[in-house]
This record gives sequence, C-alpha cells and structure tokens, in this order.
Amino acid sequence: MVIKGHVQNGVVVLDERTSLPEGSEVRIELVDVEEQLASLREGLRRFSGILKDLPEDMAEHHDYYAHGKPRE
Repeated sequence: MVIKGHVQNGVVVLDERTSLPEGSEVRIELVDVEEQLASLREGLRRFSGILKDLPEDMAEHHDYYAHGKPRE
C-alpha cells in the first residue's frame, strides 16, 4: 500500500484520510522528483517524431488545435 503525503512544519501529513491500525509500522521514503522526471522524459522519448505534418506552432497553440479554444 502506498499512501502519499508531504512535510508541513516538520511533520509528515498524509494527503488522504486513512485508517491505519494503532502501532502499525510504516516506512517513509523521500521521492526524488528529478529522478522521476528523468525517467518520464526517457519514457516519452519513444513518442518523439511519431506525428508528422503538424503546424509549426502546435506546441504553443495546442488547445486551439486540439480543443478549438481561442489562441492567446
């Protein structure tokens, strides 16, 4: 079971309410955000270059092309 939380004023605060039995042993493991981002980037690289003939400003105006929202 993974229960996420964060540190607030030096105390670990759980993000969601949970009911753990009294005396339960727990382990706190710090999440390395940089490591997770590097892993995500590496995983997304396999999709790089798949789509062809997209407008040059696709990244900048994604919502316009994908959802019809006004350009900003």
